[in-house]
Amino acid sequence: MRFFVIGFGQAGGKILDMFIENEKMRGSNTKIRWLAVNTARTDLIGLKHVPMKDRILIGQTVVKGHGVGTDSKLGAKIAQDEIETILNTIDERGTYDLDAFLIVAGLGGGTGSGGAPVLAKHLKEMYSEPVYALGVLPAPEEGKLYSLNAARSMVSLLKYVDNLILFDNGAWKFEGMSLRESFAKINEEIVRRIALLARAGEPIEEGLVGEMVVDSSEVINTLRGGGISSIGYATSLAESEKKRFSLFRKKESLETIEDEKAMKISSLVRRATLGRLTLPCNVNSAERALILVAGPPEHLDRKGLEKAKVWLEEQIAGVEVRAGDYPTRRTKYVAALVLLANVTDAPRVKELQQLALEAKEGIEFTEKKRAEKTLQLFDEDIEPLV
Repeated sequence: MRFFVIGFGQAGGKILDMFIENEKMRGSNTKIRWLAVNTARTDLIGLKHVPMKDRILIGQTVVKGHGVGTDSKLGAKIAQDEIETILNTIDERGTYDLDAFLIVAGLGGGTGSGGAPVLAKHLKEMYSEPVYALGVLPAPEEGKLYSLNAARSMVSLLKYVDNLILFDNGAWKFEGMSLRESFAKINEEIVRRIALLARAGEPIEEGLVGEMVVDSSEVINTLRGGGISSIGYATSLAESEKKRFSLFRKKESLETIEDEKAMKISSLVRRATLGRLTLPCNVNSAERALILVAGPPEHLDRKGLEKAKVWLEEQIAGVEVRAGDYPTRRTKYVAALVLLANVTDAPRVKELQQLALEAKEGIEFTEKKRAEKTLQLFDEDIEPLV
């Protein structure tokens, strides 16, 4: 997938920065372009791998480079006021051979949650390529205001994007760590999944041939129609399998070894589907799904992929399941990614909506009470001007 990745806001910028680092470490030849957009100068300066020319500071006349805090409405206004600058910068980097746009943003803060929907709206108007968003949901302990921002941002994004992939911070807090300490590890998990998804349809290493090829059009067809999606992921060490095969190959038939390879691929896909998803949801509510398995070619297996595909078809609500592999010698692991598209049963989203309503009612009540107390400071005999 030839993505144009836009990291919007603090969280989006950090994820983009880690994504670029990952691509450089892999020596990837995938044609991906990127841009980091923020209202806070210090956040942009703190990025290590996004080239300086690919960083945009917006809202300088309004917030003087200090960010918008948690004011998502201000974030949206600044993005709208400076949308031409953002779009021109995207256009300068070239959009002629893209497969899709991917906007990455934290939905609980101000800049990303407010600006991402504005950018999505204008990208949809200007380009024919799909526009996706990867939104990071705040954990409940981050506060009700973050939940309100996230709910507003989700509602807005779903109007414009071709699909909204969600990652729930609340489901990914690591044991023994505070939520803030978990953020770096959470970003790593996000990048692993997006990096593997970006392999779909891209040139395979020289001398390698995929058993079943998944190209960018199949990803696009899986994500079509809007809605919310979740991603599952699982890995296993390929090296240990290789050693075991060398010890027992003389005693085992080739057919037995191939059956075990198929079983391991099928099992890995099940682990990815039934394990920790980016957004906890009912797998049975997914409309479509896509399986992508990557790893050393001797550990990939067409029969295993086909078996996993049939199994997943029985799990989801729809019948469309696409599957393919990406052979690579740049890793000692076999990784399985399962994309569950257009899920309709996600308890966290419902919970977020309830928290948002409570936050909205609380803010309105507080503002009303504050206004009443302020008026009580003045003498009742003083008449207002209007």
